[in-house]
Amino acid sequence: QVQLVESGGGLAQAGGSLRLSCAASGRTFSNYAVGWHRQAPGKEREFVAAISRSGEMRYYADSVKGRFTISRDSAKKTVFLQMNTLKPEDTAVYYCAADPALSRAYVPRRSGEYDYWGQGTQVTVSS
Repeated sequence: QVQLVESGGGLAQAGGSLRLSCAASGRTFSNYAVGWHRQAPGKEREFVAAISRSGEMRYYADSVKGRFTISRDSAKKTVFLQMNTLKPEDTAVYYCAADPALSRAYVPRRSGEYDYWGQGTQVTVSS
């Protein structure tokens, strides 16, 4: 089992940047692919970005492609989400989640594939 704690959320202006962190504890972090998801008020949770166990493969939702970058530091057991050129529609609670993927190169793209979830961090983007 792995425990996940998100941090780095807050208030930003449109066009600004934030960097989210997802710190893991517990079992070997390298055994997990990690993804970021978000949920805005009144909307369903949606996939944002994910990174494979090896860190070599990444996948992004079309809505954030070119603006967000996911990365991982295995030594620190942390996954980051660098968010640039923020838009008001990026406002949501952001969650990180871990999937014990068998393949080091696999990138899970559906929320249902993830077994472990953090508590979330609020991101608010003002216009």
